Amino acid sequence: MAKFIFRMQNILSIKYKLEDQAKAAYAVELGVLRQEEEKLRQLGQRLTEFQGRLRQEMVDFLDVFRIRELENGIENIKYNIQLQKIVIANQQLRVNRARQELDEAMKERKTYEKLRENEFEVFKQEINAQEQKEVDELVSFRFGDQGESEE
Repeated sequence: MAKFIFRMQNILSIKYKLEDQAKAAYAVELGVLRQEEEKLRQLGQRLTEFQGRLRQEMVDFLDVFRIRELENGIENIKYNIQLQKIVIANQQLRVNRARQELDEAMKERKTYEKLRENEFEVFKQEINAQEQKEVDELVSFRFGDQGESEE
């Protein structure tokens, strides 16, 4: 029996590798995004902590220097939160770009897989036609022999 050979198997293999690379790049970018979001969450916790300390300082005793220090700390954290939001937005753009590249790689791979499937179907039809031809020849040969022996 003939063996099926996909003439573009090398290209399909490359498409698989490109898709794997795109998946890895997407995972890396997504990991970085999660880290940046965690930094933002930690900054939010620090802000809440500083605001609680400021309230406590204002209630306990009025140390103007300490209150100013805490207010400056709060403003600094708010500034860092704004910067972190910008970093997250930029990272989200990178994640989206990586996702688009992954989608494109998947589409290309699926296209070549579909070509392979189509070629395989044609191959199976050719094999079936060849087998049917051989069966027909065998049947006609047998009937041909029986017809000659009856005469």
